[in-house]
Amino acid sequence: MGVALLFPGQGSQGVGMGRALYEAHRELRGLFEEAESILGMPLRQYMFEGPAEALQRTSVTQPALYLHGYAVAQARKIPAAAVAGHSLGEFTALAVAGVLSFADGLRLVKVRADSMQAACDAHPSTMAAIIGLEDKVVEDLCAEASSIGIVVPANYNSPGQLVISGELAAVEAVMERAKAAGAKLVKKLAVNGAFHSPLMESARHNLAEAIESLSFQKPQIPVYPNVTATAETDPAKLKSLLIQQLTAPVRWTQTLQGMWADGIRTFYELGPGNVLAGLTRRTLPEAVVASYDS
Repeated sequence: MGVALLFPGQGSQGVGMGRALYEAHRELRGLFEEAESILGMPLRQYMFEGPAEALQRTSVTQPALYLHGYAVAQARKIPAAAVAGHSLGEFTALAVAGVLSFADGLRLVKVRADSMQAACDAHPSTMAAIIGLEDKVVEDLCAEASSIGIVVPANYNSPGQLVISGELAAVEAVMERAKAAGAKLVKKLAVNGAFHSPLMESARHNLAEAIESLSFQKPQIPVYPNVTATAETDPAKLKSLLIQQLTAPVRWTQTLQGMWADGIRTFYELGPGNVLAGLTRRTLPEAVVASYDS
């Protein structure tokens, strides 16, 4: 029975994240200090004390999640057969698997966060969760609303839970049509941009330059990238897929199903919150699932 390590993305952050880990593991404190040096910001203060508004900023949230997940992995040292991360969490997964150094991964996360924030500022856009409809129905609704504006499936989170992303009017049109089609829940997300959509193209271009400048190593264990949801060990392929990730959908349902098909039965979420643990239980009811934030 294989074990997979899962790393959360934006939305799992919360004030107080990482504090217990920092206080309990003296050997990890250097990671926090290194992160602050690279970023030039008081990341510990934002993580441990807030305010929440500061921690919600993409430029703070993403490095905080990356640092927290990586530090938990170093503290736990769980033998694993595979890793995956949801959106931003894929960067944590790559660092934990040895594809990137901690420092290089964090530098990429900083470029990603800053570029995404700039793209958000340039294009008023949003995301919404749709629960209770089949994926194909939501995909068709997005295609129908494309005459209004850009709107695409962005996160395949679990069976019957899909997040859409795009321009405001188009997203709102899909939301109304999803309600009419019988969705159990339709909810706009508290984000200021259309992540994993064509509206992130400028951010993808900036991030691609930073990714191309780095050398990717062969992972110590297979990584399941968001774009393909299948096990990958080729550094060149992992680099290419990471560049595509920002404008492509997160195929999380398919990732979990692929891991199960490959013999993985135990899934540990490393980082703040338990969002991925919940998605795993809904997707794979027979799996062994746990969350560790320290």
